[in-house]
Amino acid sequence: MAYFLLVLTVLFWSGNFVLGRGVHDLIPPVALSFWRWTIALVIILPFTAQKVINSLPAIKKNWKFFLGLSIPSVTCFNTFIYLALQTSTAINTVLINSMMPIFIVLISWVTFRDRLTLVQTIGVLISLLGLTWLITKGDPRILRSIQFSRGDLWTLAAGISWALYSVLLRKRPQNIKPDVFLTCLISFGLVLIIPIYLWELQTGANVALSWPVVGSIVYVAVFPSVVAYLFWNRAVGIVGANKAGIFIHLMPVFGTILSIIFLGERLLGYHIPGIALIFIGIVLTTADQLKIAFLWRKHM
Repeated sequence: MAYFLLVLTVLFWSGNFVLGRGVHDLIPPVALSFWRWTIALVIILPFTAQKVINSLPAIKKNWKFFLGLSIPSVTCFNTFIYLALQTSTAINTVLINSMMPIFIVLISWVTFRDRLTLVQTIGVLISLLGLTWLITKGDPRILRSIQFSRGDLWTLAAGISWALYSVLLRKRPQNIKPDVFLTCLISFGLVLIIPIYLWELQTGANVALSWPVVGSIVYVAVFPSVVAYLFWNRAVGIVGANKAGIFIHLMPVFGTILSIIFLGERLLGYHIPGIALIFIGIVLTTADQLKIAFLWRKHM
């Protein structure tokens, strides 16, 4: 079940990237982040308000943790991504975003001394190879000509932010229910976004309402925000940040599928090997090493 939740989470996030790029000239980046979380809070609050009130003693006790965790997740991650999509090319954004599982592993090692097994390490490398194959269209020589822009640096910052959030999730207070936890994260994070949004408004960046704009904001508020965060938090709590992080490599796979469905692009020859390698890497990374060793010995 945890892996199914991770697949859905990455699918919703892929849609977030597609929409973020599609409306980058219609909705300013901080405005999209602000309205995304404002609407998400409006949606979830009627279902969690009483639970939040009942959990106030625990929330007050852990308010510093909520504040600290809301910064890399709600306040920074999507704001950084929307800023990146203003200038960065799709290939660079996907490439840098794919480094997120590696950031998770490194931060886990630094903070909690976690380590990947040999099989999991091989899985990460195979998945990264498949990702590279996809974004270079089967020609890795393209990597030599990539030039990183300011948008790429925003993507890098976003990846590190989400990795930090994912690793610190293990410290989540167990006496606070997931929906209450998410409500607190959104509330704290949104408060920190407000001054940045007010600054953006002062620069003259406004939102012109239209059906595409409203529809995009509603989508990112419901699925990548409320639903995906609940799914991700639940899955990380079950399988850990390292195993969950590898599923981020599915984003270019889903991006390809969404492009075919909504943008009319064709499935090309180089897509198949890249997708296959990514799935093989995920299987290896999430498989139980003892089961793999047992099957290996059985066939010897």
